This record gives sequence, structure tokens and C-alpha cells, in this order.
Amino acid sequence: MSFADKLAAAWKSTNSLVCVGLDPEPKKFPDRFRDAPGGIFEFNKAIIDATREFACAYKPQFAHYAAHAAETQLEHTIDYIKATAPNAVVILDSKRGDIGSTAEQYALEAFDRYDADAVTVNPYLGRDSVEPFLKHADRGVIILCRTSNPGARDLQDLHVGPGKKLFQHVAETVAKEWNSAGNCMLVVGATYPDELADIRGRVGDLPFLVPGVGAQGGDVAKAMAAGKTQAGTGLVISSSRAILYASSGADFAEAAHRTAKDLRDSINAHR
Repeated sequence: MSFADKLAAAWKSTNSLVCVGLDPEPKKFPDRFRDAPGGIFEFNKAIIDATREFACAYKPQFAHYAAHAAETQLEHTIDYIKATAPNAVVILDSKRGDIGSTAEQYALEAFDRYDADAVTVNPYLGRDSVEPFLKHADRGVIILCRTSNPGARDLQDLHVGPGKKLFQHVAETVAKEWNSAGNCMLVVGATYPDELADIRGRVGDLPFLVPGVGAQGGDVAKAMAAGKTQAGTGLVISSSRAILYASSGADFAEAAHRTAKDLRDSINAHR
């Protein structure tokens, strides 16, 4: 199955555009997980169990595992998603970007070691740094375009030609030149709805990973109006902290369930 087909199937089978970001911060865990061996995996497992009926995708953020020497728990987390939420797309959020020979190793890390369905990459080094990922035609390559952070304007708004900014050039380059296998997506933050609409107008139905709702303050209604396709899809809307840490008490899983459901329902109200 192609990545595009898998993503479309995930949207349809879950009736959802929600992506649950799995960004573990043990200091925020309920007490029983905080210092327990394997606590990151056990916390993730409970979150997945609580949210899988509302999630078209899960997005573990690599640094949150590597910082705690928890790469094995990341592997177990991905295995658990694939076993219990087989329709969901697994996105490894590692934002890789390096020269070609190193990028080849990062691609093997994402797709062979972790068996991710997609990985986030940085396009700053150009086509040859992304090519090793693109060659995996059955996996998604999610390219940073207009990120959700406040400093995005520092570089992404630089003019690179008459009337064109860098993020617009990235969007058009990916859509027109890099997406020959139909496996590309763009990262476009919900915190910049005007830019989200601009990019949608430039790239047609190319799907977007949309961070920035929840803790970062992005507005669901504005993001949907700006970015959805005519079919009412085209977006994978990610929320991490707002779902994971909806409660720090014994009811954390129930709170995550409610928050994920509310986000799914809010998105669907604007489809």
C-alpha cells in the first residue's frame, strides 16, 4: 500500500484528522509512571488505549526518548501502535536533515529500525539531503515548510525572489519537483492560518501535518477553513501536551480520552 493510500485509509476508518503527539516528559507523569522502569512505554500504552478510536495518526517525538535513553521504549511504543491501532499512521518526528550519506542512515533509522510510516525532515540542505527518504516510496516524507513556533518568521519569511518568500518556495518545490512518488507532506503550523491558506493555494491537495493546536494556541476553525481540501481532509492535526497532560492525576487516561474526542469532534464540525 502506498503512503497516500494508507493515510487516506486512516482518515476514513477513524473518521478523524487527529494526530496524538507522544512527547513524554516523565516529570509530568502520574506518580506510578514517573520513576518506574519502562514508565515511558507504560504511560504511552495507556494514552494509546485511551485515544485510538479518535486518532488517525500518532507522532512520537524522537528527542523525548533519546534524552532519557528510552529508544527501546520508543520501539515498543511503535510496535504497540501497530498491534492495537493498525489503521493509524505512525509519524517519527525527528526533523532529520543532513548530507546524503548521513541522510541514508537516518532514513534507515526511521523506516527500518523504527518501522515508522513517515518521518519529518528539514529541507535546508536541499534535494540531495531529502532524496534518501524520498526513495522509500511507500513511506511518508514530511517536510518542514511553515512551522508553528514564534521564530518561524526569522528565516521562513525571507524573500527569495520577486514576491516570493522562502516557505512559499519550499512548498512549491516539494509539490512540483520532490513529490514524484506521491509520498510527500508539508509541516504547516495552525498558528499561521493566513500562510496555511496561501500554501494550500499553491500545492493543491498535498497533505499537511499541522502542529500548533492545543498548548500552542492554534485555532481549529481557522486551520480547517484555511487548509482542508475539497474532500474535507488533507490535514493531520497534531496535539501533544494538551492530550497527554490533560490531567496529572489518576484520571489522566480518561482526561486524554475526553480531550482527544473533543478535538476530533471540533475538527469534524468544520469539515
